[in-house]
Amino acid sequence: MLDSILVWFRRDLRDSDHVALGEALRRGRRVHCAFLFDREILDPLPRRDDRRVDFIRQSLLELDTALRRRGGGLWVRHGWAAEEIPKLAGELGVAAVFANRDYEPQAKRRDAAVSAALHAGGIAFESFKDQAVLDGDEVLTQSGRPFTVFSPYKKAWLKRLTEDDWQPGEGEIGTLATPPGAQRVPALAELGFAATDLRALGFVPGMSGARQLLDDFLGRISRYRQQRDFPALKGVSYLSIHLRFGTVSIRELVSRAIAAGALRAGNEGAATWLSELVWRDFYFMILDRFPYVAERAFKPAYDAVAWEQGAPAEEAFAAWCEGRTGYPLVDAAMRQLNGTGYMHNRLRMVSASFLSKDLGIDWRRGEAYFAARLNDFDLAANNGGWQWAASSGCDAQPYFRIFNPVLQSERFDPAGKFIRRYLPELSAVPDRFIHAPWRMSPAEQEACGVRIGRETPAPLVDHQQARQLTLERYAVVKSPAVP
Repeated sequence: MLDSILVWFRRDLRDSDHVALGEALRRGRRVHCAFLFDREILDPLPRRDDRRVDFIRQSLLELDTALRRRGGGLWVRHGWAAEEIPKLAGELGVAAVFANRDYEPQAKRRDAAVSAALHAGGIAFESFKDQAVLDGDEVLTQSGRPFTVFSPYKKAWLKRLTEDDWQPGEGEIGTLATPPGAQRVPALAELGFAATDLRALGFVPGMSGARQLLDDFLGRISRYRQQRDFPALKGVSYLSIHLRFGTVSIRELVSRAIAAGALRAGNEGAATWLSELVWRDFYFMILDRFPYVAERAFKPAYDAVAWEQGAPAEEAFAAWCEGRTGYPLVDAAMRQLNGTGYMHNRLRMVSASFLSKDLGIDWRRGEAYFAARLNDFDLAANNGGWQWAASSGCDAQPYFRIFNPVLQSERFDPAGKFIRRYLPELSAVPDRFIHAPWRMSPAEQEACGVRIGRETPAPLVDHQQARQLTLERYAVVKSPAVP
């Protein structure tokens, strides 16, 4: 039993089913809790009204309250991790710092630096599996290698899964320590940030926000498989931002999926949702085992693809970012992202495919744009999704599979309800033209007040011509080697 332990909260902003906290209470007599507003993460952010910082801060207020009800509370610092965490640990006189494991290359470098500084001061550092259900060597091929294809990974994941993997830990021995009364969560302005429209957009931070969404979703989980691809429907869980910042436990979600019948025949909604949670573990594993994917193609041969360059490419990229491509579903998706920080998953695939395969622009530029804008940005999932769309990733769609943005629109937003929500200038366009307004005659355009090139942009590219150019561009990778 250690005399005292410091638990360093990061992307795990809850006080229940928290592995590092549970281990600290089991192994320490007194447990301190801390959160660091990490300048290595915050300083490079391009916007001072970043909703993610607001979400974190509001979630911390709830977490601090929850910990104080249990006799504890949060120490909150703002600075550089390798300086602030060892400094606080020294001031508190703890024997060890506990934290939950992170899989991002930058986070792993940070933790190595913090660990070295702590050890220099005679303080131990331990990390625990918390944000993934299974990680490390828990899911490997028969030859002992990491999987690079999802389907066999999922099969092995399900075979390896036991009740211990998704049941929350039990039992507390130690006591939470209360910070001094002067300790508080700093205001956004003290961190150099401004208030946002987070709550006005319907995002409720903290554990209570996650609970509301989960309870709501469980009432419609049976329809998840049928409705999840339709952005105008309330078909998904909307829990991604809560998973990103750990205001809900991944183990609880797996437990709920299993309770809803995910492992039993005939429960397709719950089974499909569980599969999405397995994808999350898969992408964590890929980033952990193949960290170069954060900068390069998973399949090295795809680094040879020659992307469009020069002024036309810059203009096309700007049009994509701003929702001015002339393809309504793509433009509506980008407006949703720019206006709310959220984008439906089907639309993430369509938008990513359009940028890399219709416009021929490097997927890394789109990945970076999403990283700056998404409230739920997660490097593993974002990188995995972009490389899937660009065909450069593990288990990605084949390079010759190119989403047709009009057909995707007709299939997944058949009445144009989502399009009209984010492109109100097209509200009077008839359903038969809403997916491709340029097909209207001049008289039809006049009749609904939508003249192509004026009220709405003309298509940046002809999809069929762009498709042929993409096939030529990808010819260099017809037989890519898999690492």
